[in-house]
Amino acid sequence: MENKKIKITGAEAVVKCLLEEGAELIYGYPGGAIMPIYDELYKYQDKLQHVLTRHEQGATHAAQGFARATGKVGVAMATSGPGATNLITGIADAQIDSTPMVCITGQVASHLLGSDAFQETDIIGISTPVTKWNYQITRAEEIPEVMAKAFYIARSGRPGPVLIDITKDAQLNSFDFSYKKCNGIRSYQPTPTVDSNKVQEAATIINNAKKPMIVFGQGIILGEAEKELKAFIEKGDIPAAWTILGLSALETKHPLNVGMVGMHGNYGPNVLTNECDVLIALGMRFDDRVTGNLETYAKQAKVIHFEIDPAEVDKNVKSDVAVLGNVKDTLAQILPLINKKNHDSWKEEFKKKDKLEFDKVIKGDLFPEKEGLTMAEVLEQINVASNDDAIIVSDVGQHQMFACRYAKFSQTKSNITSGGLGTMGFALPAAIGAKMGVPNREVVAIIGDGGYQMTIQELGTIFQSKVPVKIVVLNNEYLGMVRQWQELFFDKRYASTEMVNPDFVAIAKGYYIDAKKVTKREDLASAVQEMMASKDAYFLEVAIEKENNVFPMIPTGASVSDMRLS
Repeated sequence: MENKKIKITGAEAVVKCLLEEGAELIYGYPGGAIMPIYDELYKYQDKLQHVLTRHEQGATHAAQGFARATGKVGVAMATSGPGATNLITGIADAQIDSTPMVCITGQVASHLLGSDAFQETDIIGISTPVTKWNYQITRAEEIPEVMAKAFYIARSGRPGPVLIDITKDAQLNSFDFSYKKCNGIRSYQPTPTVDSNKVQEAATIINNAKKPMIVFGQGIILGEAEKELKAFIEKGDIPAAWTILGLSALETKHPLNVGMVGMHGNYGPNVLTNECDVLIALGMRFDDRVTGNLETYAKQAKVIHFEIDPAEVDKNVKSDVAVLGNVKDTLAQILPLINKKNHDSWKEEFKKKDKLEFDKVIKGDLFPEKEGLTMAEVLEQINVASNDDAIIVSDVGQHQMFACRYAKFSQTKSNITSGGLGTMGFALPAAIGAKMGVPNREVVAIIGDGGYQMTIQELGTIFQSKVPVKIVVLNNEYLGMVRQWQELFFDKRYASTEMVNPDFVAIAKGYYIDAKKVTKREDLASAVQEMMASKDAYFLEVAIEKENNVFPMIPTGASVSDMRLS
């Protein structure tokens, strides 16, 4: 319903638009061109909380963490020029990982545009390839309609980031404000219409399958289709594997959860991708890390692709049947058409591969004979201390793969990581956003010593905003994933991967955060328990075996059938 008109400045209009859209938290950093909006935020502190991050990249990752943990739109804000350009990495990350986010940037006054004025940057041109939509506002009157569109586009269909750039004069000028939420845009169809014939075709193929297999991705979480997924796999008795962004949509302990696909995924679901007769992809996009060599990927199988974005269908893997639509709707439609089945002999194949992987890899990770600690051991202690109920926010590298392989989850929206872009530095600020979004859940950031130092300044945000997040740095004094590749494929030439690190505990204590370092196995469990029991922020550094590799592994360009166990 359209609101009554009131005369206000563009800056105040921005704040009112945010309130109308239900924004709760804004992560940002002030500066000259955005100052009028910050001045209005000061007046609305009781209604809208602004969190001052220590870097604009931190603001975008915090907004992403908030969005991923809550399912709501994250909001980040920055000034023009370097403030705006510092948002780009987080925006690109949100774009490839389908995270709903609205970024607001200040811009020089409209009469200065194109003059190379102080802190002027063409952020519209720069952000166009990595946003779902962007727009530059030069008149105050445009603000309500554009902001309404921004939130609608960010959250609808396949979600993504939107950037709105607002000139300083548009913020300062007054106009008659009224707000109307956006519920549709001509020529933009966020969710395709479901074709019932395609649903029937898919059901027929699935009902005739002897060795069906599901790979589900983040589309299940974004579409809130967790219940539909569970009902579907249980009725069809279909083994279900996940991509790293699909992790936690199905509880870890579910008997049909067969593990992770991809370069460092589980042995069974990867190898058996090339033995199934029907491959059912649910809300995933066949990323290269999942498929390996496309020339040899699932060539024997009929492929059914449930997908909301038509651009992803047949982009990498040719489908036999594409079922377009929100996966929550399409799974609900196919469920009555699926026959109740029993695939015990097929499921036994996964169990055999699981045993092989346990004997060759998992046993050594969880119960090592070496003196040095492994990353898997640390994750297992966090599982025990949290009763499989923490939100795990992992950075990028070996520790990310160990976290995805060994963290256990009992509820959805519990695994937050940078998937498609692989952004080091993601976890610390993303954990801040996740904890502020879901304050009643424990949030544990799992970070390597390399990625940690990319956004370590966000400890200041944790201290100032009193965010009780738990931070675990797994320190092997290397850029571990790069070092692993150098060991395996570059004859152990460790070029620029050894890290000479500072005293991480002293740095944490400098921010008044409780901190501890563990170097011995006998101290690990009690240290993790102490961290998890803390009501405040806590930093735990764990010294890890320096040359501990993550296996299994599909070498780049190899087939999923060629997965290496060592």
